[in-house]
Amino acid sequence: MDTWQDLTALLKERLEAASSSERGVFAVGVAERLMSWHEDLPEEEQAAFTLGLRPLLNAAWEGVLGDPAAYTAVNRGLAEYMLSDYCNNDRLVGPEDAYEPAAAATLNAAHAYLFGCTDFAVWASRRAIDDQHLEHLAGAGLEDGDFLDTDKALIDELKRQLRDLDLIAARSTELRHALFGLPVLTSVRLRVELRTPLSRCS
Repeated sequence: MDTWQDLTALLKERLEAASSSERGVFAVGVAERLMSWHEDLPEEEQAAFTLGLRPLLNAAWEGVLGDPAAYTAVNRGLAEYMLSDYCNNDRLVGPEDAYEPAAAATLNAAHAYLFGCTDFAVWASRRAIDDQHLEHLAGAGLEDGDFLDTDKALIDELKRQLRDLDLIAARSTELRHALFGLPVLTSVRLRVELRTPLSRCS
């Protein structure tokens, strides 16, 4: 039986072996699932900062699926974040909003698109195994008082991410050139073949 440690190591190995374009699609897909989850929370539990990152995430989607014009929008969105009070490396002296799972995953996904580094894709992945999100996954469909099996949720999430990588890898030839632009019809097809399934929360 796979342990979460084995799956985590395998996921990192797969991301290191993937092309920068594949890593970008993967990271944006993880961020989309987290953003959709956050947008479905009760209004009083939603964070304005996180919701404000939706245009950045949409632009990153366009970029990873072959629209080179999105590069400027993603670059500008990250620059605005980095010049804001939300960009800090010490939660004691600045707002914590950017540490919320969907927000952090979106920021990491945008970096993964711009720079293609393995680390940003790994960090986006880890936001989906944040305690808060794992509790949500473990509690899906349970009745009040049922046991939350976060260990199972963790393993299921990692397996989901590995399946996502399989889906992305099957289109690696096309995605290799996505940063420089793809034909419109190819981008439209990839939206159906990648964005739709990667965005599903289950």
